Amino acid sequence: MRQLTDDDLVARSYAVTHPPGAVVLPGAWGWDQLLHASSGVMRVEDGGNVWVVPPDRALWLHDGARPRIVMQGRVAVRTLYLRATDAFTPGPVALEVSPLLHELILHAVRLCPLESAEPAHRRIVDMIGDLLAVAPEAPVGLPRPRDPRAARLADALAADPGADRSLDRLAEAAGASLRTMERIFAAETGVGIAQWRQRLRLVHALEMLGAGVPVTEVAAAVGYATPSAFTAMFRAQLGAPPTRYLRLRD
Repeated sequence: MRQLTDDDLVARSYAVTHPPGAVVLPGAWGWDQLLHASSGVMRVEDGGNVWVVPPDRALWLHDGARPRIVMQGRVAVRTLYLRATDAFTPGPVALEVSPLLHELILHAVRLCPLESAEPAHRRIVDMIGDLLAVAPEAPVGLPRPRDPRAARLADALAADPGADRSLDRLAEAAGASLRTMERIFAAETGVGIAQWRQRLRLVHALEMLGAGVPVTEVAAAVGYATPSAFTAMFRAQLGAPPTRYLRLRD
């Protein structure tokens, strides 16, 4: 039987169920990654940026990326490595994963390695690419500003996501006016400070839910007076109640 090489393949996979803790997945030049899990929640760290990836989301990572991944509880990682191409975003970008895309990813992982000489294999990869091209971006990422003043402000907010501290005072303590900080955050993270703080709270909430913390405790930890107010925010951002992320399993 002929030994397959990378030149013969259109997709490879990584399918391992990890216990809680930090790992770095295999990476290779010439391959992009679609980082996904069939159950559990991952915290992904790359270049100072953070994403929290539950099973109905995925992270597209550029050729050769090797981020640090922290498993929030037991996580069934199901990652696809696809031939690097300019046809899709260079990444990294978090995407919503539809039920169809989720099943296609799992199907491809089970079949891998996918061979370029097999028309059925190429069709699977093409279908996944078509769905990725129209998948909405997911608000599960927390880009870190590069400006030292804005980074200090980001660190102050991240130190206590649930605190209701004045943004004006935090900005001044970090070394600039709130107006200046707003410009920096918009330019370097794509969102304003208030939206960044809301996303910080969402990311922190997803991590806690992935670790099995009850919704009532999560709501208080991220600064919401009642679970219902937290649930309303969560549903508005992710389209599902927080209890869904306590139920996601294989």
